Amino acid sequence: MSDTLKDLGKAGQAVWLDFVDRKFLDEGGLRKLVAEDGLTGVTSNPSIFEKAMGHGDAYDDGFKQFLAKGEASVEDVYESQAIADIKAAAADLRPAYDRLEGKDGYVSLEVSPYLAEKTDDTITEAHKLWKAVDALNLMIKVPGTKAGVPAIRRLIEDGLNINVTLLFSLESYQAVALAYIEGLEARAGKGEAIDRIASVASFFVSRIDSLIDKKIDDRVKAGDAESDALKAIRGKVAIANAKLAYAWYEDLVAGDRWQALAAKGAMPQRLLWASTGTKDPAYPDTLYVDSLIGPDTVNTMPPKTMDAYRDHGTLAQTLTADVDAARHVMAEADRLGLDMPGVTAELVKDGVKLFADAADALLKAVGEKRTAILSELVKG
Repeated sequence: MSDTLKDLGKAGQAVWLDFVDRKFLDEGGLRKLVAEDGLTGVTSNPSIFEKAMGHGDAYDDGFKQFLAKGEASVEDVYESQAIADIKAAAADLRPAYDRLEGKDGYVSLEVSPYLAEKTDDTITEAHKLWKAVDALNLMIKVPGTKAGVPAIRRLIEDGLNINVTLLFSLESYQAVALAYIEGLEARAGKGEAIDRIASVASFFVSRIDSLIDKKIDDRVKAGDAESDALKAIRGKVAIANAKLAYAWYEDLVAGDRWQALAAKGAMPQRLLWASTGTKDPAYPDTLYVDSLIGPDTVNTMPPKTMDAYRDHGTLAQTLTADVDAARHVMAEADRLGLDMPGVTAELVKDGVKLFADAADALLKAVGEKRTAILSELVKG
């Protein structure tokens, strides 16, 4: 087993797995990654649960055991199994959480994607999931939408660990970073502890290039007069965008406002690179890991990307390198009319819809299993 992923951790970047599955957990897959690769976190989302729970028979026994207790809705059946998986993952990660004194070792569970534009309902759902899992090393995932920002601020004040998801633009990231600070300040103002509250801001990467690159390819194919300039930034915008977000983060944590919270033991809200599997076969399969390595960050990788980095990843402090070049790429994207604000707004909308569609498919599959199991129980 290569130590490449462990070395990434030593360089200051936490390695998280963007995957969870009943069979994987039962067979000790997560514990193995913790022991051998230094893995310190797990992320889940509706799409991951749809793939895990909506297909095959790995969850059938769990469905049967839950339904044998009495009548339950489709949502309750799904939630019972998702919570069981998250509890198991939290237990596997608890040694890392204890060893790192709460700085890492987290598993994330997302609020319903149907609530992305509902602040109060998001707060209620987050508290419900927090109570149901009952693990110190749980993070509740809340989308960084306009409605999500005030929910994040309130939940941090309430003492929950929060993983902010679906961030694509610098402006959206800045809003949730300030919500985190405001939540901590409000909590500290009430005399409550803030030294064990953790948060990450999940900045999505590859999806940006997918959309921007399509715009570039369409214009080049049409014979655009700026074809050379467009081709020069193809595949570079997402990484440049992430680098500028990190540069802003460095300024934020160096400022007096954050330092006042740090003096009370507050942990910084780390940037987490999500959507790090490459979607264009022309790019190296470790592109969004190799290019974004820096201290106090997280990279959550799907299994395929983790395997690739373990095999042939390149370790170097790349996140703070060539920041001026990143600024040039973003300036060129603006000059060339690639409309980053429009792209990132579309990606947030698409991301919410993608998770809602996955939830629809998941609940449909669970509903079919529920019907079949209830029928068996009646016959039995």
